[in-house]
Amino acid sequence: MGGGYIGLEMAEAMVMRGLEVSLVDFADQPMRTLDPDMGAIVAEAMRGIGVRLHLGEPVEGFDTSPDGHVTAVRTRDGALPADLVVLGLGVRPTTGLAEDAGIETGPTGGIVTDRRMRTRAERVWAAGDCVETRHLVSGAPVAIALGTHANKQGRVAGINIGGGYATFPGVVGTAVSKICRVEVARTGLNEAEAAAAGFETLSVAVESTTRAGYIPGAVAMTTKLIAERRSGRLLGAQIVGEENAAKRVDGLAIALWNGMTVEEMTGLDLGYAPPFAPVWDPVLVAARKAADAVERDMRSAS
Repeated sequence: MGGGYIGLEMAEAMVMRGLEVSLVDFADQPMRTLDPDMGAIVAEAMRGIGVRLHLGEPVEGFDTSPDGHVTAVRTRDGALPADLVVLGLGVRPTTGLAEDAGIETGPTGGIVTDRRMRTRAERVWAAGDCVETRHLVSGAPVAIALGTHANKQGRVAGINIGGGYATFPGVVGTAVSKICRVEVARTGLNEAEAAAAGFETLSVAVESTTRAGYIPGAVAMTTKLIAERRSGRLLGAQIVGEENAAKRVDGLAIALWNGMTVEEMTGLDLGYAPPFAPVWDPVLVAARKAADAVERDMRSAS
């Protein structure tokens, strides 16, 4: 149950052990942090490895045997027989202790801290999955439960508690996952998140390969960039592909972090050798397509 990172990774683990796997989610696509067109690629790949997808089916309950073992998952559309059910339904900050102590929580439910991880209560610090932080693209408070953020925040809090000085600037929402051969990555805002933050956007999705096409092992990948209209500022990126696709998101996260435009990205000096990338890296191809889209939009508006 659940089509996020945990749901996908558990489905992979079970498929690799020869089990029959069904994935149930109330949403119309797996990986709701992706745009629908990219989520559709993930769904197709999951079906390709034998996972039965039950999308848009809210779960209403479970059937159990007299001894208490689960026998089926009951959705709006019927019952799915099951020997084992894994719940990957997402997480929320657990902040009851803080709230009882009068410590402020924000709109995400996470504890509010400053850049040094101090709460509004004197001599009380907080870090990790229980806090909210600032999204550097939208400027909005977010609660993203990832170990990368928790480790950095814990280090900042520890330095400051020990008498030093350190800050945690915020996040851009970078994450990667994998289901068998298919790698998934995202950073920044998707189209819906960008619209909610008040941006007008242009998007491009580019198909390429992870290596030069004539090198054995070259496999397909799709790179999607979301840019702000007029300015061309990069707002978000998504990647779905096979081996060596997902970690390209790191370069895109750096571009986001530094507020680069897609036009500026076209000149990035990225590493090239045929075993690692085509002569035009998929990131550069996508940046050029996005820059062209921004330019055309500017001309049509003038």
